[in-house]
Amino acid sequence: MATLKQVAAHAEVSVQTVSNALNAPHRLRPDTLERVNRSIELLNYRPNSNARSLRTSAVELIGYCVPSWPNQTHLVMDQFLHALCAAAETTGRHILLFTAPAAVEGMPVYDDLHARRLVDGFVLSQTETHDPRHGWLKDKQIPFVSFGRVWKQSTQPGPWVDVDGAAGSAMAVQHLYETGRRRIAFLSWPKSSGLAEDRLAGWRSRCKELGLPTSGLAMRCREDTIDEGARATAALLDSAQPPDGIVALSDILALGALRVLGDRGLVPGVDVGVTGFDDSPLASVVSPGLTSLRQPMDQIASELIAILTETPSLTGTTTGVPAERLLQPELVIRGSSAPG
Repeated sequence: MATLKQVAAHAEVSVQTVSNALNAPHRLRPDTLERVNRSIELLNYRPNSNARSLRTSAVELIGYCVPSWPNQTHLVMDQFLHALCAAAETTGRHILLFTAPAAVEGMPVYDDLHARRLVDGFVLSQTETHDPRHGWLKDKQIPFVSFGRVWKQSTQPGPWVDVDGAAGSAMAVQHLYETGRRRIAFLSWPKSSGLAEDRLAGWRSRCKELGLPTSGLAMRCREDTIDEGARATAALLDSAQPPDGIVALSDILALGALRVLGDRGLVPGVDVGVTGFDDSPLASVVSPGLTSLRQPMDQIASELIAILTETPSLTGTTTGVPAERLLQPELVIRGSSAPG
């Protein structure tokens, strides 16, 4: 491969001029920049990303730890990974995927990746209260951004991008109400989940605003599985006053609800309206189609990369890029709530 010196000789400029063409093109006259770029193309020169990031503290390679969900399939992970890689590539950067144990046991993996200059920054997910990664990355002055807020802490430990789950649940309740539902239940996760409490609060708040009952209509599922969604739905249907609408915290739980309704000869969208959350690939292929809240994956990924690559502490300047971004989901209506 061609070297920086060879490019400079070919373009008949200094090595510093070639460096400026790569890192600060605004410093060069248009004709000089054109000549250098022509030499770079003719010689097929490729700058050393690691060396450049060492000199400029730029985020060039981004690490993302692929989460592990034991005994379950996370239906939106493929969508998120594709969107994250595409967003990084539009800025000339790339994503390095890796796995690591949870909590403090995984920190040596992060340390090794950064020490060997395999990555310059990290996108985090599955963040937890007092997550050890935040403090360690801050101490090392390694840029990072989280997909999702950290619950049960008075202040967020770093920049983040998230989807407004409470607003999404409220949208689902409003939609079911407008289709004539008046007893709208909620399928949730255990209380230990901050995300679940956020979405549950949105359901409860909108029901209260509409004058709808909530007592006995919130069912806790032990885990995010179709079987748990089915169990909770069966318990609701067997109650003295069964619901005519169900807002599920996830598409997985909603699929469990659809299964039980079918087993009992009830028609989703006619007898009981059902909504999910995530608009996973299965939402559009089950029959009837599942009404669900779509997370704006492309926008999420773009916002994550923008925050990570424009971190003020790296450049010593203020970029004006907000470090906290709460995005709105989109309700995608299908036959499970409004048969056409």
